[in-house]
Amino acid sequence: MNIFNELRASIHRVVHSVFPNVDEALLSRITVEPPRDASHGDMATNAAMILSKAVGKPPRTVAEALLDGFKKLPIITKVEIAGPGFINLTLKPEAFKSVLAHALQTGPEKFGDGTIGRGHKVNVEYVSANPTGPLTVGHARGAIFGDAVANLMAKAGYAVQKEYYTNDAGKQVEVLTDSVILRIREAAGENIGEIPQGCYPGEYLKDVAKAYLEKHKTWDDRKTVRDFAIEYLMNEIKIDLGELGVRHDIFISEAAILASGAVEKAMQQLTSLGLIYEGVLEAPKGKTPEDWEPREQTLFKSTDFGDDVDRPMKKSDGSTTYFANDIAHYYHMHKMGFDTLINVVGADHGGYVKRAKAAVKAITQGRATLDLPLVSIVTVTDNGQPVKMSKRAGTFITLRDMLDRVGAGVMRFIMLTREAGQTLEFDYAKVTEQSKDNPYFYVQYAHARCCSVLKHAREMFGDISDASLAKTDLSPLERPEEMALIKLISTWPRVVEQAALAEEPHRVAYFTQDVAAAFHGWWNRGRDDATLRFLIEGNKPLSMARIALVRGVALTIASSLNVIGVKPLDELRSDVEMEAA
Repeated sequence: MNIFNELRASIHRVVHSVFPNVDEALLSRITVEPPRDASHGDMATNAAMILSKAVGKPPRTVAEALLDGFKKLPIITKVEIAGPGFINLTLKPEAFKSVLAHALQTGPEKFGDGTIGRGHKVNVEYVSANPTGPLTVGHARGAIFGDAVANLMAKAGYAVQKEYYTNDAGKQVEVLTDSVILRIREAAGENIGEIPQGCYPGEYLKDVAKAYLEKHKTWDDRKTVRDFAIEYLMNEIKIDLGELGVRHDIFISEAAILASGAVEKAMQQLTSLGLIYEGVLEAPKGKTPEDWEPREQTLFKSTDFGDDVDRPMKKSDGSTTYFANDIAHYYHMHKMGFDTLINVVGADHGGYVKRAKAAVKAITQGRATLDLPLVSIVTVTDNGQPVKMSKRAGTFITLRDMLDRVGAGVMRFIMLTREAGQTLEFDYAKVTEQSKDNPYFYVQYAHARCCSVLKHAREMFGDISDASLAKTDLSPLERPEEMALIKLISTWPRVVEQAALAEEPHRVAYFTQDVAAAFHGWWNRGRDDATLRFLIEGNKPLSMARIALVRGVALTIASSLNVIGVKPLDELRSDVEMEAA
């Protein structure tokens, strides 16, 4: 139940009754959203602004023509025209209370579910780290962001597939093989000296070598070593992701894509469209690299689709470029029925965005779209001091290091408290302290407080199941603190829809903190004002209505935490009595 969409549909009907010739395309641009200033009402619409040009009248004149129709809507109590023609609407309290009742009927798993996706198939690719070592905290942020985006879109009604694209072909895999062979020789008793420059130095490869020798005893087959190392490290990656709560639906191998002939098929498709040619690229702008030379190459007409330059499809040795392989992968996913592709990449891949979008637009002839959200770096500190790199990994802090230190719930929530493109500072001391300054604790404490109230209510009144609370008379809920919470709960379906469309799961983390803040504020004021307490002796109707609201808060927090992959806690052991902000 999305009260914003329901009101929008009612506004469409009013518009049709006043201006019957307005087409659907114009209606689709009409919005209903909370006004910037809450004193202006509960919702605002741009209907008059959108219709003005089509009907040939000034926006305020259009707004005045719509006024009577809006006033007759059963959930509206007040209509005002503001500024150049915006229309502010105040709703009856019962309209918002009906959303609370719906939430209680639906439960935390389904409350907020949307239909905007209409079952449209979406493939979300994320993590996709080279299987050459443990996942880093940077990979962790990408994994959490990608997983939350996929969860969001599924909740908004899309048919989502979560994909991990395994880069198990190319130079980095050959370097891995060389590095593991060195460690196998070392494990067999040979003195290998210092690790040569260009090989991976991490001590985690000692575990790979040991496991290899336990199975194979010795090495004399490079392919066997390579395949074993990839399988071993991918299994380690899957274990770490599982601990983080990330589980992909499908793992696609780059090597398998190459072996299947998919790259050749993609090249044939582009050639048939006249988008492949032999040519010479201009020298790179700025200082020309010493090893650059003008040579004829197989090129893709990327500039025809918005890219800055055309892109090579083959290397000098005749093998295909990484970009060509990526095109084949995207084309493969499109052939599987996915017209919306999302590939979560690191911020250092910003230069890749234009060419990748151009390739998908070209090879699918505009039938598929590719989004590439950029995820920025994570700096790890402890009380403001930089944390040392992992000895085992050699040059970076691993996902496992952070998991062991703070746990999956803290990691997932904190890493979604910033927009993906912003650098995130993850301070071990701050993210584990029990105070209102720690957003993870702040939200979990709100949920635990709700659970505590509900426990006492159960002792007093017996059956307080969601089904029974959904039938509770909510009319006693009249205080500003109560209505503020009810209205906030009512926005959850809209938050899901808007966050999914924008591919911005941090909006969910922000929303959850807003709900927690409103609840803590109600709780704290109840300590000073006995009339605001949840359970009122001798007033069962008011107590039951407030119990329903408390449960509504709890299930809304649980629903939002579920989207970002965090388990809501029923109780917290804390020596801190937290004052709400």
